[in-house]
Amino acid sequence: MELWYTENQTENVNFSMKVKKHLYSEKSPFQKIDIIDTYEFGRVLVIDNWTMITEKDEFIYHEMITHVSMATNKDIKNVLVIGAGDGGTVRELSRYNTIEKIDMVEIDEAVVKASMEFLPFTANKLKDERVNLYFEDGIKFVKGKENLYDLIIVDSTDPIGPGEGLFTMDFYNDCFNALTSKGILINQCESPYYPNNAKEMKRSFSKLKSLFNVCEAYQYHMPTYASGHWMFCFASKELHPIKDLKEDYWNSLGLKTKYYNTNLHKGSFMLPNYVKDILE
Repeated sequence: MELWYTENQTENVNFSMKVKKHLYSEKSPFQKIDIIDTYEFGRVLVIDNWTMITEKDEFIYHEMITHVSMATNKDIKNVLVIGAGDGGTVRELSRYNTIEKIDMVEIDEAVVKASMEFLPFTANKLKDERVNLYFEDGIKFVKGKENLYDLIIVDSTDPIGPGEGLFTMDFYNDCFNALTSKGILINQCESPYYPNNAKEMKRSFSKLKSLFNVCEAYQYHMPTYASGHWMFCFASKELHPIKDLKEDYWNSLGLKTKYYNTNLHKGSFMLPNYVKDILE
């Protein structure tokens, strides 16, 4: 008998993968967590029946959420990561010897434990000596903090359930205050393609644009996410992701990446007209 996992990406669109084995399932106090092994995409983390990462394409997401900011500000030393329980964002950050501290705040410890057991390809740097793990609400964690972090990465689920509060104006204000004068915020910013995702993308971008001096959306191609066309938001008090790109510096580091490069960095901010129309 064949086993298939199907994600309902919209009311009218399904995305399916043929499954080798269902490796893990748990209902935590916050959400339902599953890990499956598939024929095409390898191991897959599923939360509340939504695909979070797959072994085959996670590098695209994690490289683009991380290296764009690191190539813009070469002096980033203290980083806050909110969410990111699979560990992939921390894995990419840990490649920079210049980073001194990574505070990672994940509300659901069960996601981290499952990832460390079943997803070593993303979770293999969570025990790096620079990483401090906090299992608590990122919204509460960042409140009241001032001038602490050079980079905040909000690696969240969609704005439903535990991730909903990570898209509010109050939360963005707290992140703004927690950043240093050249601080950068990178935010998971949904997709422009299907109406429900596009609505959340516009809301998130508009809030950040009203708060930060610099606010730019950038795109990446994610085969297993709905439509494949997804966005991050780069927000900063001072630095611009293209004008302040340290291209020669970043290339001199010799980091081997599979998706990100500095030409793509610049190109990812060149948005299609339909996306610009939504954001404007």
